[in-house]
Amino acid sequence: MTRLGTAMASPGEMDTGRLEVGETRDGSPVGLPVAVIDGAESGPTLYVQAASDGDELNGVGVIQRVVPRLDPAEISGTILVVGIVNYHAFQVAEHRNPIDDRKMNRTYPGEASGTSSEQIAAATFEAASRADLILDLHQGSTSRMIDEVRVRCGPRHRLHGECLELAKVFGAGYVLDQKGPDGQLARAGPDEGIPTIDPELGGCVGWDESSIETGVTGVFNVLKHYGFLDGDVTTSPQTRAGDFEQYSAPAGGLVSFEVALGDEVERGDTLFTVTTPFGEPKESVTAESDGVFWRTRRLPQAATGEYVCSVGIEVDTY
Repeated sequence: MTRLGTAMASPGEMDTGRLEVGETRDGSPVGLPVAVIDGAESGPTLYVQAASDGDELNGVGVIQRVVPRLDPAEISGTILVVGIVNYHAFQVAEHRNPIDDRKMNRTYPGEASGTSSEQIAAATFEAASRADLILDLHQGSTSRMIDEVRVRCGPRHRLHGECLELAKVFGAGYVLDQKGPDGQLARAGPDEGIPTIDPELGGCVGWDESSIETGVTGVFNVLKHYGFLDGDVTTSPQTRAGDFEQYSAPAGGLVSFEVALGDEVERGDTLFTVTTPFGEPKESVTAESDGVFWRTRRLPQAATGEYVCSVGIEVDTY
């Protein structure tokens, strides 16, 4: 019998339930939606979670589409799923937990007797620590960005190679291979000896069909490659970046981009132009390095000094 919160499944079964993670302001218990898929055959354990940041919905869309397609009779091993991690932020469509103003993905491994976010992080990290592999589904929040996977343990970490392999299998096409901030699940998982990746499934607030399907394909790639499901996965070369260069507006106005997301750029290429509301050019910004056009602001208006876009640099293919 495998349990996650109130969800309980024996081999060959699936169940859904709630994982209690503290209380609301009126003292009512809070429960995260969870699922357990216990395969008919023994095998490894995969942990998947979404909406660690409450306005990043594409991961929820992935889980909504993956779980109904999982037949425990065809699975070897166990899949543990937390469908919505940042419960309070999700309810109000915000990025941070409004109870304690914390960003969940800076809070791992959490604290069982701590603040709301720390309690949620502790409960979900305890579940994740039972796994052999971890997928922490994200998206670029309010920015526009390419589909990518982030490897956050750092190149000197003993599990770096295994995390890179997991990212390659997921197969979003682009990988950011850069040590992440403290408190990220993709940092805490490898420190516990568990290969962990952070797929960033597109960007902008919303529900993007293309990025959701990228995530669905990625999860099934992982399930097949690591033996949860029958089937072969042919891994394809991934474009890897080791860092970002960020660009801001040199003048206030409307931003017009000269390149598209995913385009390769060379040093000196024009990235964007700032114009007046009448289309009169004010300033243009060029790339400082070769790289890949990775991320942009969502809306065109920008004040002087505001963030506009990012270029992935230190790029190779692996």
